[in-house]
Amino acid sequence: MSDCPPLAAIEDEETKLLLKQRSYGFDKEIPVDLIQFARNTSSPVNKAEMMFLGSTEQDALSALAVRIWMIENAKHTVDAMYYIFQDDFVGKAILGALCNAVSRGVDVRIMVDSLGSISLNKKHLRALKSCEASAGFLRNKEGKETIHKARVQAAIFNALSKVGAKPNRRSHDKLIVIDGTFPKKAYGITGGRNISMDYFGILEDGSLNTHSYSDADILVREPREATETDTYPLGRVMETYFSILFYFDKNKIVNLRAHADRYKMTRAEHQQQLAAVKNIPGIRQALTTMPVYLTGGFHTGSVVLAHEIANITNKNVVTRATENLNKSQQSISAMMNRFDSESYRRIRIVSPYLFSAQYSRNGEVILDEAKIMLAWLEKHPHSKIEIITNSVLTSDNPFTQAIIDLNLAPRLLLPEHMQVQWKKRLSKSELNTDLIESEEWIKLTNHPRLSIYTLGRLDAVELGGNKHYAKLHAKYVTADNVGFVGTSNFDYRSRLYNSEMGFFFESAAMAREINQNTDRLIQQSYRWGSPDWLEIRKRLRASKGQKAILARNQRTLYKLIENTGLSWLL
Repeated sequence: MSDCPPLAAIEDEETKLLLKQRSYGFDKEIPVDLIQFARNTSSPVNKAEMMFLGSTEQDALSALAVRIWMIENAKHTVDAMYYIFQDDFVGKAILGALCNAVSRGVDVRIMVDSLGSISLNKKHLRALKSCEASAGFLRNKEGKETIHKARVQAAIFNALSKVGAKPNRRSHDKLIVIDGTFPKKAYGITGGRNISMDYFGILEDGSLNTHSYSDADILVREPREATETDTYPLGRVMETYFSILFYFDKNKIVNLRAHADRYKMTRAEHQQQLAAVKNIPGIRQALTTMPVYLTGGFHTGSVVLAHEIANITNKNVVTRATENLNKSQQSISAMMNRFDSESYRRIRIVSPYLFSAQYSRNGEVILDEAKIMLAWLEKHPHSKIEIITNSVLTSDNPFTQAIIDLNLAPRLLLPEHMQVQWKKRLSKSELNTDLIESEEWIKLTNHPRLSIYTLGRLDAVELGGNKHYAKLHAKYVTADNVGFVGTSNFDYRSRLYNSEMGFFFESAAMAREINQNTDRLIQQSYRWGSPDWLEIRKRLRASKGQKAILARNQRTLYKLIENTGLSWLL
């Protein structure tokens, strides 16, 4: 495409300003620290239409189709950031769709985390950057073609090569926003899914990926029937959040290392992979029905974008944990803790790596979330709490699973003397029938109002059965007609070190749909401490392979974590 704009193209001041504001380094013209500003400012409550893309195989296919559809239907801008962006066939397909968007005249920004995406060959980002050579011209809000050419800006978040970068501070965010600053056109999607075939349940030939994750996303858009104009609408909120992270001065901008033609073969590969992904029967069907899917599947309600963006620059993150969290107006953790002051019938928490935080200073415990949760149940005798997490069978992180099995669950279900007993070696704990078959154990692990479910059952392939259980990776909470869907695992790393994001919502219909997903997960789980749960662990320990070794040595792993303080870094 020629660098010369069409004869009818117009010079549009709003488009020119938009491009300027979307440019890396624009924050230098703003006389405030944007991360601190975000920390101290409350996000607006936005009216929204929202959709939940849950943990079924069809949901996973739809989640990929939605992302492709969003990029292919963007009219003005696309912003995408991911913790993990693989250069597998899904990642290459997304890059192909982004290249096509630039050719249509859509301004593209993409950002990946320096550690989470360390395996990504950066030539693929440079190939995307080279798509600028055939970029189209942006259209203004009226749809008129302008003289302003579309660009690709690609960034590595908190790049290890930058002086002063702190490699322990990561962008765990997962977000695509299209047309963020254009009212009633904006869409956004966030949640647990990264860009990799492991998160969408398929292999390259379109067959079922038995090593995939059981995940969840929330898709939001501005109401199409809105009659009033928000002063800070949902799309702008999402794009602003992206921009603040994009402007971070420890990011590294990806530039071409050769003429654009040198990336021609890589760009062609991206197009081939995009065509191949779109031709997978499940994806092809989902894309065909997407206009109908996006017409009737939304729930109306209110959303608030919450985040942990202040973690990127916070200091003394462990010793001043509670102060840091309490200072942030939009902290996910702080907003989640407000649930404790409300009277809900049922709170359901889904997380792969859930911790119940315990903060101390000078040897004195100043915050114990396990005690807070138990006190809430005591105060609300007609309420229930249900937790759904991984088991040793489904977890991809043996260290966090050790904390769940030897810290989280015991602190919530067992008195202190039994917690101590449970952490002892196998012969004195898990194989001790005086403990696990006692009336006290059975009563406590069958708490009538506090249930901890762990994904995976005895019919698993690993145990000689015929069913594959995906690794739980969804992160969400529901409490009656409100909830949260996002990227935070609610562990120490998510609370204190990572940039995280998600949406708190209020919508009875949305909560009902999410609860149906939770019900399905529970049907694939056993309660922590139950005979079936113990039997899974016994059979896994007796089997072969890495998971068996880790299951046999879980208590040793936990002692290592406890003695070294690794729990703060997992």
